[in-house]
Amino acid sequence: MSAAVFVLLVWSIEICLGWPRAIFKAIAHPVVWIGWIINWLEKRLNKADDSDRHQYYAGLVTTLLVVGCTGGVATIITVLLSPSWIGQLIEALIASSLIASRSLYQHVHAVYKSLSTQSVKEARQAVGCIVGRNTSSMDEAAIARASLESLAENTSDGVTAPLFWALLGGLPALVMYKAINTLDSMIGHKTPQYRAFGKFAARLDDLVNLVPA
Repeated sequence: MSAAVFVLLVWSIEICLGWPRAIFKAIAHPVVWIGWIINWLEKRLNKADDSDRHQYYAGLVTTLLVVGCTGGVATIITVLLSPSWIGQLIEALIASSLIASRSLYQHVHAVYKSLSTQSVKEARQAVGCIVGRNTSSMDEAAIARASLESLAENTSDGVTAPLFWALLGGLPALVMYKAINTLDSMIGHKTPQYRAFGKFAARLDDLVNLVPA
């Protein structure tokens, strides 16, 4: 199967199925699994009493371990599944869980639907699911701006960049991208706890998103 056909198959599966709620309740989600690994390593390697330099290198090691381990597992899956068309279909099903266009559409459409019926309270609740800011005092214009800003950012992180890396390197590259993206979202913050520890992950995320964005 060519890379282009693989990506089209992955995206088609994601658009049609997404990540069913029943599966999420049963086994969570691959990004959640990556998050568990990051959290486990961060608790053990990110020491508040370390110097910034030590924290930076601890974050670098954490990032390399997460990206290397997840990429290695994805490579093994690809090697095991790629010889047969059934295996390739299973691989595409796994990869589809790392694309978020269906979920993104559903969340933004919920905001649009509420605004179209002039239900500002419901629109605030809906947009609160996709932005990190306080939405309690937003008017209709602010709600629309916030949802469009989130749509633009998350289209890059959740659709464009994952498909780009899947096209270049199949499931392993896609998984490594999502690992980097998850690292950035969890530790790539400019807070005292993560400023040094998450610096490498944040810069790496900027790099892998540069061309797709």
